[in-house]
Amino acid sequence: MGAPLPSPGVGPPPHEDAGACASCALSPGSARLARLGMDPGRYDHVIALAGNPNTGKSTVFNALTGLRQHVGNWAGKTVARAEGGFSYGGVGYRIVDLPGTYSLLSTSTDEDVARDVLLFGRPDVVVVVVDATRLERNLPLVLQIRQITGRVVVALNLVDEARRHGITVDTRHLTRELGVPVVAMAARRGQGVPDLLAAIAQVATTDDPPAPLRLVHRDAALERAVADLAAKVEARFPGVPNSRWVALRLLEGDAGIEEAVRNGTLGDLATPVEAA
Repeated sequence: MGAPLPSPGVGPPPHEDAGACASCALSPGSARLARLGMDPGRYDHVIALAGNPNTGKSTVFNALTGLRQHVGNWAGKTVARAEGGFSYGGVGYRIVDLPGTYSLLSTSTDEDVARDVLLFGRPDVVVVVVDATRLERNLPLVLQIRQITGRVVVALNLVDEARRHGITVDTRHLTRELGVPVVAMAARRGQGVPDLLAAIAQVATTDDPPAPLRLVHRDAALERAVADLAAKVEARFPGVPNSRWVALRLLEGDAGIEEAVRNGTLGDLATPVEAA
């Protein structure tokens, strides 16, 4: 296993101003990336790629895998899926492109798929692609994912567009606030891809990832209800990840989670992460 992640904000900032050629995934300086397309072959780690629609998520996926388009369906769903692979530093990665979604609060089938893979599939890394020009719209999804896992890398995409609009983002400050690496990118120009690869490798191999964010409610009665329900979830489904998050979804009336508890399939909700 690799060394633990450095403290947030420590170390050099991402190469936000590097030229397209210098930071291109195909340049000599990043020759450790091997795109494996639709057949990842043997892989050591699974990456889930998440993000709001229109953030450039597919561009990031294609930059890593070399795919232009590979679409199928998730098991038992009509939701499109894409996956591929790449090798970096001699390590194989399988990347699963989740449906673009604004939330994990389950108001659509797309959100069901994304939530189930992130919560129950236990990917080694979750790369969340956000639009630097609309960061305030994208951060709610990042925070929801951080409540599930600390194995997150935020790909701050479209920084070139942000500059044209006079917007700059302090990636060091954002890294400190979120507790996970934030990488500045202009994926369609190839900028930031080497930094993203390095962050993915670091998060995938750390023995000590950041803990999931825990939102503590001021209402003591609500906190007791969450704790009691989480204990019951753990008792019925031993080993289920993040029982507190499951308890919160149950209290909020998440129909998909409720049905999975009733029929006993809660621990099986991540089966779509396996290759179809």
